[in-house]
Amino acid sequence: MLPLPPLRRALLCQPWRTWLRWKSSAVVQVANEPILEFKQGSPERAALQQALNDLKGKTEEIPCVVGGEEVWTPDVRYQLSPFNHGHKVAKYCYADKDLINKAIQAALAARKEWDLKPIADRAQILLKAADLLSGPYRAEILAKTMVGQGKTVIQAEIDAAAELIDFFRFNAKFAMELESEQPLSVPPSTNSVVYRGLEGFVAAVSPFNFTAIGGNLAGAPALMGNVVLWKPSDTAVLANYCVYRILREAGLPPNVVQFVPAEGPVFGDTVTGSEHFCGLNFTGSVPTFKRLWKQVAENLDRYRTFPRLAGECGGKNFHLVHRSADVASVVSGTVRSAFEYGGQKCSACSRLYVPDSLWPQIKARLLEEHGKIKVGNPAEDFGTFFSAVIDATSFGRIKKWIEHAKSSPNLSILAGGKCDDSVGYYVEPCIIESKDPQDSIMKEEIFGPVLTVYVYPESKFQETLRLVDSTTAYGLTGAVFAQDKNVVREATEVLRNAAGNFYINDKSTGSVVAQQPFGGARASGTNDKPGGPHYILRWTSPQVIKETHAPLGDWKYSYMQ
Repeated sequence: MLPLPPLRRALLCQPWRTWLRWKSSAVVQVANEPILEFKQGSPERAALQQALNDLKGKTEEIPCVVGGEEVWTPDVRYQLSPFNHGHKVAKYCYADKDLINKAIQAALAARKEWDLKPIADRAQILLKAADLLSGPYRAEILAKTMVGQGKTVIQAEIDAAAELIDFFRFNAKFAMELESEQPLSVPPSTNSVVYRGLEGFVAAVSPFNFTAIGGNLAGAPALMGNVVLWKPSDTAVLANYCVYRILREAGLPPNVVQFVPAEGPVFGDTVTGSEHFCGLNFTGSVPTFKRLWKQVAENLDRYRTFPRLAGECGGKNFHLVHRSADVASVVSGTVRSAFEYGGQKCSACSRLYVPDSLWPQIKARLLEEHGKIKVGNPAEDFGTFFSAVIDATSFGRIKKWIEHAKSSPNLSILAGGKCDDSVGYYVEPCIIESKDPQDSIMKEEIFGPVLTVYVYPESKFQETLRLVDSTTAYGLTGAVFAQDKNVVREATEVLRNAAGNFYINDKSTGSVVAQQPFGGARASGTNDKPGGPHYILRWTSPQVIKETHAPLGDWKYSYMQ
C-alpha cells in the first residue's frame, strides 16, 4: 500500500463538518495525471516490458464476484488477444439470471450503510485507487489493456493510466465540492442539502475500447453512494477485472460493486426487470441503448423510482476543412484522429470534408503519411502505430464496408484496406474518396480504420456546413480547420448541435478529464459529460433539510387580524 499524502490523512481524521473547511486546500491537490513517454532506458518502459513478458502465453482466470465471493458458472468464455487470437488472455464465465438476481440482493443489502458513509470517506477510496494506478499497478493495467484490447503503449497510457486516474481524482474532487455547496439559510432556520445515492441499484455496462470508461461507469455512481452491478465488455474483461481488484484494494467494500460478466440480453432483461432498478450507466451501441431504454419504459410501473438513464453511443465524427486552413495541421490531426487505435474510438474522425482548392495538397500529404503508418503487434514492437481491431465480429463488419467501397461507383479506395485475420484481426488503414456525400459510408458508424473524404466546391462552404450538420444521426465530436476567424465563428454557430465536443484547428479525439468533459447528443447519447463537475449529479438524489430553531408562531397571517 502507498502512504497517504498528509492532507488526505488529515481529511480522514476530521469530523465531517470540520472537513468542509479543508475544501479549498483539497482542490489544490488535484491535477491531471502526467502522461509518461516510455523512452528507451526509462524505468516505466522497463516495467511495462516486464509486465508484458509476464502475460505471454498466460490465461488469467476471472470469476464473477457476487456478495464479495468468487463464483464460477458452467458458461465459460475466453477473451482473445486481438493481434494474436491464438492467445486466450482470460478465462471467465457468464453470470446467469439467478446469479444476477443474487448480485442485486447482495448490492441492496449494502446500500444503506454505503449511502450513509460520508462523501469524504468514499472519495478517499477513489483517491487511493488513483494512487495505486499511478504507482504500483501502472505497468500491469497498461500491459493488460495492450494485450487484451490491442492498444499501443501510448494509447494504453492515456487510457488505462492517465484518464482513469483523472476520473477517480477529479470525481472525488467534484463530489467534495458538491457536498460543500449548501443553500441559503435565513434566521431562525438553517437549510442544508444531503446528497443521497439513488434508491435501488445502478447497472453499469461498459465497452471494450477504453479501460477508463469501465472504471468510471462503475466508480462514479459508487462514489455518490450507489451500489452497482458492473457488466464489463467480453473483450475487456482482463483489464476491467484489474480495475475492480484495485478498487477493492483501495478500500471499496465487497458488496458495493458486483462484477458480473454476462450475455447482454440476459443482463439487460434481468436488471431492467427488477423493481429496485434505479439507474443505467452505459457506453455502447445505439441499438443496445435503445433496447434497454424501451425495456425501462415497458417496466416503468414496477419501479420504486424513475430510473436515471445515461448513455454514450458513439458518433460519425467530422473534420471540416476551409480554404484558409493550415494543411499540415489538417493532415496530422486527421491521421491521428482517424487511425489511432484503429479508429475504435467513439470520437474518431471518419468523414473528412475538403475544398477542391486544397484537395491536391491534402491528398498528396495524406497518402504520404499513410505510407508511414506501421500496423503490427504492439506488445512486441513499440514502434507500432496501431494494431488489430478488437475481434472477429468487428473485423467482419469493417471488411464489409471496404467491400462496399470496392463495388460502389461513387467510392474510390485511395490507400489501404487490406484485411488479414490469419493471426490477428488486422485491417490496413483505409482512405476512401466519395463522390456522393450522402453515401451510407458517410452516414453510418464503422468503428474501424476507415476514413472517407468528400471534396466540395470551395465556393459552397455554407452549403457544406449544412451538409455536415444534417448527414448523420450522430452528434458527438467534430472539428473545423480554418484560420479565418469569421469562418470559425460561422462554423461554430451552424454546427452548434452537430457535436457535443467541438474542436477548432485540432483533431476530434483526445478529450481530457476536467479539460474537455466528453459526450454528445442526438444518437450519440444523453450528453452527461463524464469528466466534468455535473456528471456526478446524475448519480445523486438530493434531500433538502430545513431546521427551525424557534417556536412556530400563530397559524394566522397578519392580514387576517
